[in-house]
Amino acid sequence: SRVARPRPLASPGGSAEAKQPGGGAAGRSLSGGVAYGEGSRAAVQRRHPRAGLPAQRRPLPGLQAGPLPSTPATTPTSAGPGPDTYKGWLFKWTNYLKGYQRRWFVLSNGLLSYYRTQAEMAHTCRGTINLSTAHIDTEDSCNIVLSNGGRTYHLKAHSEVERQRWVTALELAKSKAIHDSGDEEPASQSDKSELHGTLKSLSSKLEDLSTCNDLIAKHGAALQRSLSELENLKLPAESGEKIKAVNERATLFRITSNAMINACRDFLDLAETHSRKWQRALQYEREQRTRLEETIEQLAKQHNNLERACRGPPPSLQTPASAHPKSVKAEASDEDEETEYFDAMEDAQAFITSPSLLPPQVFDSSHQASYDGSSKDGIHKKKRRTRVPDKPNYSLNLWSIMKNCIGKELSKIPMPVNFNEPLSMLQRLTEDLEYHELLDKAVKCESSIEQMCFVAAFSVSSYSTTVHRTAKPFNPLLGETYELDRLDELGFRSLCEQVSHHPPAAAHHVYSKRGWTLWQEITIASKFRGKYLSIMPLGYIHLEFHSSGNHYVWQKVTSTVHNIIVGKLWIDQSGDIEIINYKSKDKCQLKFTPYSYFSRDVPRKVTGLVMDAEGTSHYVMSGTWDEKMECSKIVQSSQGNGSSEGKVPKTVYQTLSPKVLWQKYPLPENAENMYFFSNLALTLNEPEERIAPTDSRQRPDQRLMENGKWDEANAEKQRLEEKQRAVRRKREAEAAEALEEGKDYRGYSPLWFERKVDPVTGELMCVYKGGYWEAKEQQQWSACPNIF
Repeated sequence: SRVARPRPLASPGGSAEAKQPGGGAAGRSLSGGVAYGEGSRAAVQRRHPRAGLPAQRRPLPGLQAGPLPSTPATTPTSAGPGPDTYKGWLFKWTNYLKGYQRRWFVLSNGLLSYYRTQAEMAHTCRGTINLSTAHIDTEDSCNIVLSNGGRTYHLKAHSEVERQRWVTALELAKSKAIHDSGDEEPASQSDKSELHGTLKSLSSKLEDLSTCNDLIAKHGAALQRSLSELENLKLPAESGEKIKAVNERATLFRITSNAMINACRDFLDLAETHSRKWQRALQYEREQRTRLEETIEQLAKQHNNLERACRGPPPSLQTPASAHPKSVKAEASDEDEETEYFDAMEDAQAFITSPSLLPPQVFDSSHQASYDGSSKDGIHKKKRRTRVPDKPNYSLNLWSIMKNCIGKELSKIPMPVNFNEPLSMLQRLTEDLEYHELLDKAVKCESSIEQMCFVAAFSVSSYSTTVHRTAKPFNPLLGETYELDRLDELGFRSLCEQVSHHPPAAAHHVYSKRGWTLWQEITIASKFRGKYLSIMPLGYIHLEFHSSGNHYVWQKVTSTVHNIIVGKLWIDQSGDIEIINYKSKDKCQLKFTPYSYFSRDVPRKVTGLVMDAEGTSHYVMSGTWDEKMECSKIVQSSQGNGSSEGKVPKTVYQTLSPKVLWQKYPLPENAENMYFFSNLALTLNEPEERIAPTDSRQRPDQRLMENGKWDEANAEKQRLEEKQRAVRRKREAEAAEALEEGKDYRGYSPLWFERKVDPVTGELMCVYKGGYWEAKEQQQWSACPNIF
């Protein structure tokens, strides 16, 4: 039977009826908005087994986002071009945050599509499922489950009657779609043909066996007659006994032949009896294969997108929001249950800026430190390079490597150089000094509170170079070092050394002749979580000013690389930084707001307060970690009105016009083809003379990668890693031997750093013990290990 076209009713309540010429009611409207003709009630309902169906995004029992909202009785919309078109409201399961959501469903031409509203039918379809290959199942009185390969829809009708009408319509639409395709039961038709062919062959063989049996019986009877005639002859007694034995054997042979034929006939009957069972089993295996093919097709599409993303240019200079266009926002909020939600700050400060007679003070970007060779005093120094070879365009099967890395420590995963940039982690650590002039300005501050503002801006500026740097730096080898001697050009010299391999830890020491010293030991903890990569720097950063003795200590925030598998890579920083001046007890609390698609705040936002030892706030810090930081002097503070009971009222600060402390330097020309390196980063791996043999500039795989020889770089990288493993195994064997002999064994010790208890934090950390710059002056590198 065919489904009657629903007709509009005269009133929402459904009291009016659409009359046919005969006067009967063609259909009545029920709550839920779908009307059916009488013909649909005669439809034969078929129930499909759900064996092997994946429960994709299936709601847990008892876990719902509250009761379903009441749905008013809706008027069924007039059908479209064909009589198999139905439209109506159903509730669709979206995710565990939103539960079931009311959606407008349209059934037409064997396809079930859904929309948010009826108005969306003209331009946006939220999803479609093909009923010709779908399974239709019912969980309870009101639920419908549609499964087609890797896609599953969990639907809920408003009543059991409405559910039954939808099931009837879906079954009829599926039957019609299969019939129209000319391949009814496509998965089982070939199986039927195969089974029928097998049974036909078996029947043919059975007929051959029957013919042979008849011949055996005929010849056996003739043989028995011949033997009987021989018995009647007058033969010796011995011959008669032999003839009798032969006759008995002929009889047994005939009985055995008959038994064989009967067994074959029983086998054929059994095969016919179990043919339906075999057919169902074959159909199930065919469906499993179809689902697997669809899954592989989806993975192939993701792999293709990943290859295009790897071959294309890195993300353009845009916020993460631009990677999620507004046109996708509605659908993402509806269907993506993986979306991360971040709550707004409960104690977020409200700022009121009073007008100032003076224009806001701006950090002059023209004072950018020169990394190309000219110093501030105009004295010409060594000419530095301003570009590196362009990044080659190599394709890479990302998923084949990353699928085995989920949940592992990133430093323990063998990675090809395709994921790297031609800098080591020691060089990236040195890159934090890009805006060292902020510390030069902080030296001149007479107030420790004002000095804290510059230190806070410096702590934020170190993240500005990471906004487009999605590639991974090289893991340094144990004992690897990196120096940056810019004492004459920029006023500082820096030294890094890899002091531990597992876990990876690097010690860093910077001395500036302009009045400050910075040192730190950073241990990198990283985890690959499938969709994103978390990088957690552990350890403290110390900064001391020579003249005032102010000693500042802080830690880094967590960096997260999103869209590791699918989509464009982008980096976010999140967490809190507390900077403490251990001499004056001043504090600065900075909050890096994590990016949220649903937030109205500026992306990459950083806010904070600078407070004295008594907890009085003096400055408001605001800005973004990729662009600039400002400070506003607080004139007055007051408590705002509490928005609701139980909440602490927010503090309202009245401030002067903001002063720009730090602003990001523009990237060099063609930076997108040079790994998005800054001006300083372009010079970090530049070859230099008189450096230590363990310096990162001497690392062969890193140099080969920079020159575009990635295949050779991968081979060299494996050689270096295997060499390091051999040294570690030797060291472990020596330790085990010393333990057996009862001797003391001193493990690996850094060459230029030593472990001491920090008097401020009480932590055991590596601090510079001296000797490196003297060894460089004398070119005495005999103590350096051969690591390359």
